[in-house]
Amino acid sequence: MDSEMLERVLTRMTHQILEQNTKDKNLALIGIYTGGAYLAKRIKAKIESVESVSIDCGAIDINLYRDDWTMLSKTPEIKRTEIPFSIHDRLVILVDDVLFTGRTVRAAMDALMDIGRPTRIELAVLIDRGNRELPIQGDYIGRNVPTEKHECIDVFLLETEGVDKVVRC
Repeated sequence: MDSEMLERVLTRMTHQILEQNTKDKNLALIGIYTGGAYLAKRIKAKIESVESVSIDCGAIDINLYRDDWTMLSKTPEIKRTEIPFSIHDRLVILVDDVLFTGRTVRAAMDALMDIGRPTRIELAVLIDRGNRELPIQGDYIGRNVPTEKHECIDVFLLETEGVDKVVRC
């Protein structure tokens, strides 16, 4: 996926979110660090451009909630959770770049529950690569890219790598 296709996919996801939630004024976007945080900001900007409304948007660090952090590193890199609004009784759409096993999303939901009690949590992902280990599915999916467990998908974003693209590695 090149930068043009990535923008097109985000625009489609934005419209799907709006179609499903036109009556819900309690919508909030929360991106999962790192890629999801930037994608949430982009979706927020698109929603505000289309609807001329302000949407709350935040970012959540899930590293201490992961069930595999001790396997990844002796000391996890902790980023700052930035949710400057209440999530209580809100529709929260978690945003992430890649959905694979479901463990990152599970960790994000655990972290959210420590912050507040949303009415509902939905999931928006740029890439769903299958191979779930937990019963988690995306509500808004940019692209389904079936992979083998040993394969990977890399999402490069302008904000971190200076280019927008998705590659199979």
